[in-house]
Amino acid sequence: MIDTDVLMTGVYSREQKNTPALELSTSRQFQNWLKSHDVSLIFTTYQVGKVFMLGRNEDDTLHITERTFNRCMGLGRTPVASTFWMSSLFQLWRFENSLQAGQFEEYDKVYLPQVAYTTGDIDIHDIMVDEEDKPVFVNTLFSCLATTSETHSFKPLWKPPFISRLVPEDRCHLNGLAERDGKPAYVTMVSQSDVSDGWRDHRREGGIVMDVQKSEIICEQLSMPHSPRWHNGELYLLESGSGYFGRVDIKTGKFERIAFCPGFLRGLDFVGDYAIVGVSGVRRNKTFTDLLLDDNLKSANVEPRCGIQIVNLLTGAVEHWIRLSGAIEELYDVRVLPQVRKPLLIGTKKDEVKTMISIDEREKTY
Repeated sequence: MIDTDVLMTGVYSREQKNTPALELSTSRQFQNWLKSHDVSLIFTTYQVGKVFMLGRNEDDTLHITERTFNRCMGLGRTPVASTFWMSSLFQLWRFENSLQAGQFEEYDKVYLPQVAYTTGDIDIHDIMVDEEDKPVFVNTLFSCLATTSETHSFKPLWKPPFISRLVPEDRCHLNGLAERDGKPAYVTMVSQSDVSDGWRDHRREGGIVMDVQKSEIICEQLSMPHSPRWHNGELYLLESGSGYFGRVDIKTGKFERIAFCPGFLRGLDFVGDYAIVGVSGVRRNKTFTDLLLDDNLKSANVEPRCGIQIVNLLTGAVEHWIRLSGAIEELYDVRVLPQVRKPLLIGTKKDEVKTMISIDEREKTY
């Protein structure tokens, strides 16, 4: 039997101000896994508007930072994790490591919200940082890929060929974006609908993966695919409607299952031969009913969970996990922060952001 380390975070319910509303537990060796791979994790939950960072203290106990951003969802980062981007209800935020000598000495990264682009509520999902360090994001409401604009809400970059026009109708539920060599490479969507909210009629097996550069379908008949990622020469994704994490054979177009994770899957990243998979509970509404996931949960005799599963790509085994219970039932995205032991996230609600003042003297003008 696996022992767990149980921690309480500082998230409280409105009804019970003095009672933690969130319990976070991990598999026994999770902290050792973080240490052996020299990483921290960041994940978002739009359900309660929180972004979490999980790192390690000097004694290797788990360190948790959480901050509030309304409806925070997609995450994207630079390779060295000095910068990351995050979407919220109507803004796209850029966070920079702003650690200065003599400040926060117990941390090795301190992320400050440096820039916020006001996009409006366009339902930004996945985000990547391209070869020019510009964000490229999935604009789900307008069924396109887009980037930031200095004068407008967004600048469209690409749309599926079956989408006839850019209108705020969430026609196909374009949701996932994989980058390859610094360019947008593959996207996932729930259907090929070209009418307002039409994707909901094709949730069970209407999902596809498209090659962005060629505007061609490379995999189809998927159940609500999310979070495509290119890793070590292969394309991986989450088939949320079935609960399976797997890979797409680019040559044959087949989706090959690797591991069943008990919940609605969104959020995927990698550390070497391990996949970090976000798992959410299943909402009991029309969007989440009549899916293969219901049958698969019954077959496995398990209730849907919320948390993170760490899957060994070589064996398909879930070797480590994080479980959330209480206030949080859904996650959206998860990212790895490589070579980061103990990160600190600065928010906009507390006074600490007022003291984060630094001078850029790389090019002196005086």
